[in-house]
Amino acid sequence: MRRPISIHGSARVIALLALLLVAATHFTSAQTMSNAATVKTLWTDIRQFGVEGRGWDDTKSFYDRLPAKAERLVRKPVWDLSRNSAGLCVRFVTDATEIHARWAVTDSWLYQPNATAIAVSGLDLYVKMENGWRWLAVGIPKSQTNDVTLIKDLIPGKREYLLYLPLYNGTKFVELGIPTNCVIEKAPAWGAGERKPIVFYGTSILQGLSASRPGMVHSAILGRRFNYPTINLGFSGNGKMEPEMAGLLAELDPSIYVLDCLPNMNAAEIKERVEPCVKKLRAAHPAVPIVLVEDRTMQDSFLIAGRMEWYHLKDRAELKAACERLQKDGVKNLFYIPGEHLFGDDGEGSTDGSHPNDLGFLRQAEIFAQVLEPLLKATK
Repeated sequence: MRRPISIHGSARVIALLALLLVAATHFTSAQTMSNAATVKTLWTDIRQFGVEGRGWDDTKSFYDRLPAKAERLVRKPVWDLSRNSAGLCVRFVTDATEIHARWAVTDSWLYQPNATAIAVSGLDLYVKMENGWRWLAVGIPKSQTNDVTLIKDLIPGKREYLLYLPLYNGTKFVELGIPTNCVIEKAPAWGAGERKPIVFYGTSILQGLSASRPGMVHSAILGRRFNYPTINLGFSGNGKMEPEMAGLLAELDPSIYVLDCLPNMNAAEIKERVEPCVKKLRAAHPAVPIVLVEDRTMQDSFLIAGRMEWYHLKDRAELKAACERLQKDGVKNLFYIPGEHLFGDDGEGSTDGSHPNDLGFLRQAEIFAQVLEPLLKATK
């Protein structure tokens, strides 16, 4: 005959099982914390991997875009803007499944009315896959000094990455962090053969207003498309082809010069400065292609009285005339990009009518590519 089950005995068994479960959970949790504690982060200054987009080594601050001597040569607005790190980037290879970043910027104003904090002061990470470069993550700035996890839980594998720096803020330092049991190293060359940088000189558009993030500027898009280094010398409101800037540009050793200053110049300045600037570059580099770019069409120009006639068409006519005079004077390898369709024709390519959004930058890059691609093939 079976004995009846004691209610008190069952309660003791349940209590014992509960204690064992709690103990097991605590052990597992403690073991997980112990394992996590052993995985530390290795931090590396990105300068060890070779920061790209720097035209000069003798800069006042490492992440400046003009040499230190330019402070006494160019106007103060140009100098101040040259201290923004637009176009600077770093490529690296790692097998890490998570990537962290620490960085600091020089200005406490992290965003602009028509530009995101990510574009102005943040980081932008791409990864190289079999079909080309793919966007992967951003570093969102919350203050002048930031410490973030860019990405985690990556599928294991060794890959090449590309990190863009802030467009409209100065950069003090950038460090990348990976687990200590992983490796990180400098990336190989962009591709086969010598690949001199494409040098872009221009305005706020080239500096990146109003891209959502640093990698969406047309110069960066083209760099990824062609696997070529680029130098971004965009100066917001101050791309004016001045003699001092022409002299500095001539010091560089590019594959191509792209001169895109019309949005900051009037007809008189175009007539006065374009030809001396081009001749200065041609004297220094007899065979390097030089591309002249017209100004984009302001997206409300279709309904603003006189704007097309007295602004766009007048300025474009002056640039076209300068180009024709240069060609008659025997200047070779001179190319031209019309501006009418740079942002597209539907009004959707701009943030504020003047500056492109990401769609506008993509459209502009496509038009630039039609001219640049055959030139790059010819230089190889």
